Amino acid sequence: MSSCWTPFVLSWTYGVQERDTAVARTLQGDGLGVKPASKRSPLKRQPLRNPGQSLEERIDDVLMDRLLAPVMGAVFLALLAVIEWWRWATHAPPQPAVITVVAVLAIGFAARRFVIVRREIKRLRLGLDGEKSVGQFLEANRRDGWRLLHDIPGAGFNVDHVLVTPRGIFAVETKTISKPGRGETKVLFDGETVLINGLAMDRDPIIQARASRDFIRGILEQTTGRRFPVRGLVLFPGWYVVRTEGTRSSDVWVLNEKALPGFVDHEDVVISSEDVALAFSRLEDHVITWRT
Repeated sequence: MSSCWTPFVLSWTYGVQERDTAVARTLQGDGLGVKPASKRSPLKRQPLRNPGQSLEERIDDVLMDRLLAPVMGAVFLALLAVIEWWRWATHAPPQPAVITVVAVLAIGFAARRFVIVRREIKRLRLGLDGEKSVGQFLEANRRDGWRLLHDIPGAGFNVDHVLVTPRGIFAVETKTISKPGRGETKVLFDGETVLINGLAMDRDPIIQARASRDFIRGILEQTTGRRFPVRGLVLFPGWYVVRTEGTRSSDVWVLNEKALPGFVDHEDVVISSEDVALAFSRLEDHVITWRT
């Protein structure tokens, strides 16, 4: 390998490491200033398994164990072959020092990437468990006439759950935040701002909830020509949520998941059973026909 490649490799590695450093800062402590080692899941019990989950896991295992390793090995051997043919054609002498430097950089990059990816996967799995737990709770506690959809896709985002009821349509954002190992575990909502143990979240969940509400309302307006009553809400599974007086006039609910059925029950009936079926069918059509 010619030494002319060294500056390129150094520049590429440095750039990737800088990006990974930014990712690590974002992921650490869920943006709440809590060290990962001192955190715990807010879920008291793990969610039930989904239909076909064992097959999904087997598919992932087959892809990782039977496909990824052979492909990586083939790419590595192909690269070695290219290097050897290049040396043969140019009569270049061996350059172990250059290859060693590149190998050390690659090993350092891989180790750093492993740490960051493992942390990201842990965060994603926590979020997945939270969405499953909330979805299963809503399925088990929905009233007569309620319809429920999960994971409604949009362009680069999704709405975690949509509850269609005679008392309104609810676009649900689930926020599964790790709890500290000890000390206060409280969500405070004053009608506009959400604080987790006194700290603001990196991404404002109220803005997300309103965006989800507008997205669901837009789908229904576009497909039915009518404006349905849609409310955005944020659920924090496993957290104690404190709501101040300012929340009474807020257009967004912030709740523990177990409080949601009771809040819905206290709303007035505003949608007929026929329109519940209509709205649900249009949202269901959106999910079925969506293409990423």
